[in-house]
Amino acid sequence: MKIKTVEPFILHVPIEQKTISDARNTITHWGVVGAKITTDSGIVGYGYTGTHAELAGDQAIAHVIKASFGPILIGENPLEVNTLWHKMFNLAPMRWVGRAGIVHLAIGAIDVALWDIKAKSAEQPLWQFLGGATSDELEAYNTNIGWMSNSLDSLVMQSSAAVQEQGFRRLKLKVGHANLSDDIVRIAAVRKAVGPDIPIAVDANGKWDLPTAIRFCKRAEDLDIFWLEEPLWFDDVKSHRKLCHASSIPIALGEQLYSVDAFAQFISRGAMCYAQPDVTRLAGISEYLRTADLAYCHRMPVAAHVGDMGQVHVHLSFYHEMTTMLEYIPWIKRCFEEPIKVENGLYAKPQNPGAGTTLLASSLDNFGKPLA
Repeated sequence: MKIKTVEPFILHVPIEQKTISDARNTITHWGVVGAKITTDSGIVGYGYTGTHAELAGDQAIAHVIKASFGPILIGENPLEVNTLWHKMFNLAPMRWVGRAGIVHLAIGAIDVALWDIKAKSAEQPLWQFLGGATSDELEAYNTNIGWMSNSLDSLVMQSSAAVQEQGFRRLKLKVGHANLSDDIVRIAAVRKAVGPDIPIAVDANGKWDLPTAIRFCKRAEDLDIFWLEEPLWFDDVKSHRKLCHASSIPIALGEQLYSVDAFAQFISRGAMCYAQPDVTRLAGISEYLRTADLAYCHRMPVAAHVGDMGQVHVHLSFYHEMTTMLEYIPWIKRCFEEPIKVENGLYAKPQNPGAGTTLLASSLDNFGKPLA
């Protein structure tokens, strides 16, 4: 089998709530920037990264896919994923300008597409192709109810409905208001509404400094917080380590870590309790698997961050032994032939061959953006 074409694409998919906010970001669309790889056997692979739908940045990723990596992949065997990953990663001119960020995201999108081809060629869903599921149950935790842009009443109503009507068994709320009391009031209201048995995680999106995070943890400890996600600046290993020792609330992070080496620094320093790798930030499935295995070596649980909105991570989460739960944000599931599915708080195992990334033709028509 040989690669015939590598075509970038850009989708900007409107989110169902029109506008959402966390402690750092306000967005109206999710960006799906990726690669469509066609082979001479007729198998087509799709892979993508996730962005905040900023067109200039998305165009830059797409250009790297088309101009830098596409030409060196034409004629290669797409089944040799490891060989091609290293060929891209070690391309000296691109490594010089970025071992993270735009270059890494482009590699990640292509790598996912190659794994999609590899699983499709075996006529198996990716989780099965990798070796099979380690569990028949994968819990979904609902982040989509917890945005800071939700009023207190809406937050409580949506949280209650997620648990009582939709069957979710876990929730995540966004925190990071200017006044810590606002965060505490919102968490306490949801805790009262859903009861003591529903795990509630919170996510500050890197908003706080260490003293603020310590104050929050002290005030929130009685609310039984499952984890505190990204409390501090994303690269600050030392302060995360101090926070881990200062509070009983476990620390989760990883969505802004772009390499297995970055995870290694946090894990080796005891600066995180839950690892949250993301194929759309790391260089695809290949680096995700290395990162999840690194966590396994330290017996650290893995809960993927869903920059892909779960389409790829559902496969990886069923497969990997350190993963028992996966975030649920359903913004782009209408774009795919086999969208993610959650029933009674549990993810369904995908059944179609591939990585779950095959786009509907209508997705490009409805949400596609022209390439520069």
